[in-house]
Amino acid sequence: MDEAAGRQWRSTIAAAQAGDRRALDELVAGWLPLVYNVVGRALDGHADVDDVVQETMLRAVGNLGSLRDPDSFRSWLIAIAMRQIRDRARRRQSAPLDEAAAQQDFAELTVLRLGLEGQRREVAEAVPWLDDEDRQLLSLWWLEVAGELSRRELAAAAGISRQHAAVRVQRVKERLETARGIVRALDGACPELRDLTSRWNGRPDSVWRKRLARHIRGCGYCGDARETVVPAERLLVGLALVPLPVGFTLSLAFGGKTAAAAASAGWSAKVLGALTQPVVAVTAGATIVAGGAYVVTVPSDEPPPRASAPTVTSPSPSPKFSASPSPTPSVTQRKVQLYGTVVDTVDKAPDPDADPGALPRRTEAGLTSTWGPKAVMQHRGESVTLSGRGYVLVRWQIAPHDRPGGLTMPTWTGLKGKLFHVASGGGRRMDDVTGDGSDRGYVTGMGGPDIGYTVLPDGTQQMWQNEYFYIDGTVTLHVNERGASYGLTVMPTDWAAVDKDVHYGPDQGAIRYGLVRDTGDDTAPVPQYVTRATPADPATVARRSRV
Repeated sequence: MDEAAGRQWRSTIAAAQAGDRRALDELVAGWLPLVYNVVGRALDGHADVDDVVQETMLRAVGNLGSLRDPDSFRSWLIAIAMRQIRDRARRRQSAPLDEAAAQQDFAELTVLRLGLEGQRREVAEAVPWLDDEDRQLLSLWWLEVAGELSRRELAAAAGISRQHAAVRVQRVKERLETARGIVRALDGACPELRDLTSRWNGRPDSVWRKRLARHIRGCGYCGDARETVVPAERLLVGLALVPLPVGFTLSLAFGGKTAAAAASAGWSAKVLGALTQPVVAVTAGATIVAGGAYVVTVPSDEPPPRASAPTVTSPSPSPKFSASPSPTPSVTQRKVQLYGTVVDTVDKAPDPDADPGALPRRTEAGLTSTWGPKAVMQHRGESVTLSGRGYVLVRWQIAPHDRPGGLTMPTWTGLKGKLFHVASGGGRRMDDVTGDGSDRGYVTGMGGPDIGYTVLPDGTQQMWQNEYFYIDGTVTLHVNERGASYGLTVMPTDWAAVDKDVHYGPDQGAIRYGLVRDTGDDTAPVPQYVTRATPADPATVARRSRV
C-alpha cells in the first residue's frame, strides 16, 4: 500500500493484532469493500460471492496474528481472497454447483451502483463474456487500474511473477476488447446478427462468444466501430469501488471454536480473546456481539417503498436492499401513495392512420437485466428482473401452431418504485389481419381457423407486437405459460427507439401507427397484472393493477 495508506492503517493493524476490539472493527469494515469487489467481479456476482467473502474475512481475522509486516496487509488479504476463489473453482469441478443460483451479475451491479454510461458501461458488460480464469485476473487488474492495487500486489495475489503477470494481463486485455466488440454488436442493428442470436438464451458463454466473435470478424456492419474505442485502462482510471449492497451482512462466528481448534488454526490468543468477550461494541457499521459473532451490516440508504393498495391483504415485502422491514402505513397513507391509471378495460384499436401524438420523454439512467442485453423467454417459470430507470421493450411471440387456447398472461411482481405502460408499437396489434392463413396457418397474430386461436382472459388488453414500459425501480417479469403457447423477448431500450417505433406507419409497410399511452406524469397507465408482492405462483397475480 502507498505511504499515506500505510500510515493510516499500520497502527490500526497493530492494535487489532494486540486484541483491540475497536481496531479490529475498523479493520474489517474498512477492507471489506475491497474484498467484496475482488470476489464479486471474479465470480460475476454468483450466489457463492457472499460465502467466499465470509470465508476470506474469517481466515484473515483468524490468522491476523501471523502477519508480520502491516505494510503487506493489503496484498496478504487479497491473496487470501484469491485462494478462496480458486478453492471454490476446484469444488465446482468436483461437485458442480447449480448455476441457476446466480444472483444479479456483478457487471450489472457495477453499472447500476456506479452509474456507468457509454464505453465505461460497455467494459463492465463485457466482463461476463470472459472465462472464469480470465475474470479472476481481471478482478485484480481492474483494481490496479482504478488505483486500489499495485502491480506487485496483483502479482503476489495471483501467485505469479511480475513478468508473468504482465503477459497474462495483456492477454486478458485482448480478450476483454473482443468481448467489448460483442457488447457493441449486440447493441447494434445488424440483421444477420439478429438471425444468428434468435436461438441464443441471452446468457454469455464460451460457445456463443466464439460464434459472435467469428461473425463480427466477417461482418462489415458489426466490425465498423462508429466511434473511437477508448482503451479499457483509460476508462477505469480512478473508478470507485462498487459499494456493498444495502443490507449486506457479514457474520463471522467464533464462539463455537475451542482453544485447541483456535490454536490449530493459528489464531492469535489476543484476537480470540477479544472476539469471545461477552461485550457489544459498535463502530463504522460493524458489531461484535456476545458469544463471539462479528457482524457487519450495511444499513439501508433508501426510504421504504410505497405501500400497495388496501385491497392487498398480505404485507408488502421489504425492499431488496433493506436491512429491516418497513412499517405498515395507515389506510389513509396507502390511498395517497397510489399512482397511475388503473387499466381494466379492453381498448379499441385506433384508426390505422391516426397520428399517435408526441411521446413524453422521461428521465433515462439505464436499465440492467438479469438476462443481459436480451431475454428470450419461451417456457413457463422463466423470468427476468429489470432494475434502474428507463424504457424496456416486451415483444410478443404468439404460437397457436404449437398450442392454441386460453393464454395465461405474463405478470410483473416484486415492484419497488414505479412501472408505467407508455406505448404500443411494432406496426400492428396481434389481432390485426396479417394474411390469409398461407403463412403457417396465421390469419391474425393470434392464430387462424386452421391452427386455432390464442384467447385472452376476459378484460385483458389486446397486446401489440411491441409493448413498451418505463421502469423507475426494480420489477420482475414472469412467463406463466399454461395452456396457449407464447414467448417474450425483453430488451432494455431508450426513448428514441420507442418514439421511432410508434411513428412507424402504414406508408412504410406496417398495418397501423403505434399508440402513445404515456401522459408524462404519475397519471400514466400502469400495466395489468402487476403487484408489489412476490407470490409463490406468479400466475396468481390479479388483472386489476392497484399500485
